[in-house]
Amino acid sequence: MTDADLACRLAYEAGDQLLRLRRDSGQEGKDLGRLGDRQASDFLMAQLAEFRPDDGVLCEEVLDSLSRLGKSRVWIIDPLDGTREYGEHRADWAVHVALAIDGCPSIGAVALPALGLVHQGGETPAAIDDDAPLRMLVSRTRPSPDAVAAAKRLGAAMVPMGSAGAKAMAVLRGEAEIYLHSGGQYEWDSCAPAAVALAGGLHASRLDGSPLRYNNEDPSLPDLLICRQDLAGRVLAALAS
Repeated sequence: MTDADLACRLAYEAGDQLLRLRRDSGQEGKDLGRLGDRQASDFLMAQLAEFRPDDGVLCEEVLDSLSRLGKSRVWIIDPLDGTREYGEHRADWAVHVALAIDGCPSIGAVALPALGLVHQGGETPAAIDDDAPLRMLVSRTRPSPDAVAAAKRLGAAMVPMGSAGAKAMAVLRGEAEIYLHSGGQYEWDSCAPAAVALAGGLHASRLDGSPLRYNNEDPSLPDLLICRQDLAGRVLAALAS
């Protein structure tokens, strides 16, 4: 099984388990979110131990082992991105499974189980209306000052949404043109979305335009820009100003 096939299968199966858990557990809110995080994490870690035992792993829900720093291949996973949205029975949550090779987001799968979708590398971004106003996806609970300021400079409408993966994949599907975040994220929040976006020809970078690098000792990766390639210069200029 190729790395891409494995990433896609794991994201789909973890998402399917999360859907069944939400339907059958009788839990709600934070209790449901904690249960989902733990179940999906246990499943993904067991599968990676079976199918890729020599690779490193960085998982949001598992105590970090810095032995991964000596590995070229490191799986970076978020078993449930958008825990709040999952617990609220919304659709904008995701499962992230990515493989970073020598620090680059090389393979990714983002499952959106409530939408019945799994996005993976090589998907072509959907067509958009070039004459329509720009749309920028932002956090539904705490839009960052950088995003608010950039949206104003660009004349973009801000569209709130939950999970980072849900927002990034909405750009891929043509439901918005820009996803911009600052103020706190970790490698597991962006690695799989960035891998899928880059493989599809979208722009993905830090807010200063520098490349996204993974498998760092400190997994904090606080800002992210994913957008249409032809908009990257305008967005980065708006941020710089």
